Amino acid sequence: MSTFLFHDLVYGPIKSRRLGNSLGINLLPTEKKYCNFNCIYCECGANIPGHVGLLPGRAEIAAALEKKLIHLKEKNEKVDSITFAGNGEPTIHPDFHEVISDTVNLRNKFSPDAKISVLSNATRIVNENTVATLKMIDNCILKIDSGIEETAKAIDRPVGNYSLKHQVELLKQFDGNFVLQTMFLSGEVSGKKIDNTTTEEVSAWLKIVEELRPKKVMIYTIARDTPEKNLQKASKETLDNIQKKVQNLEIEISVSY
Repeated sequence: MSTFLFHDLVYGPIKSRRLGNSLGINLLPTEKKYCNFNCIYCECGANIPGHVGLLPGRAEIAAALEKKLIHLKEKNEKVDSITFAGNGEPTIHPDFHEVISDTVNLRNKFSPDAKISVLSNATRIVNENTVATLKMIDNCILKIDSGIEETAKAIDRPVGNYSLKHQVELLKQFDGNFVLQTMFLSGEVSGKKIDNTTTEEVSAWLKIVEELRPKKVMIYTIARDTPEKNLQKASKETLDNIQKKVQNLEIEISVSY
């Protein structure tokens, strides 16, 4: 199936299922994905080995964002979220803290009603500076795609060491002040069945939700092409049932079908 990359440093705004009118920022290469996960569902495709190339610098990012925000203000176009996502894991950028600081200042100057959002796989919250930086923004959206280690690894295909138990402990640094994001799906990859919507899977995931008690949970399913062909969306009924279970924990939840 065809996937796509973001070829601009600042792109949009685009209509996001979860974030409204979202102005995107891509801190990563424009011609290939750069991530320490290789998720089976990633709209950017699969990681490609080889030279990554230069990442955009802090000054370049700030200049591009300022130009775009001025243009949108002149058009009187509202921005709901300034969103760091792009072609991989944004917290990998070596100047991530400085870029976020610049973004906060520019947001305050040109679009004070906009939220700043980061979509992250949360692997780099082992770094204190990354944690401090993520605490500066409005929507720290961090991923756990399964409550079972084997399934999490099968869906996210992390590069290097990954421990779900350790990841949960790291997430406790936020004291619940983050958004937990989970993709629900089923299918087959390399002859192996994957399904994080089963009763066992949802039960294990809910235990993590209850343990972490994030300020919000976002659940969603496949909406675009994926690098693996044999994947299926979670049904509306399945997502609605999961939503009710989270609501029973008195935790806010949004669903994107």
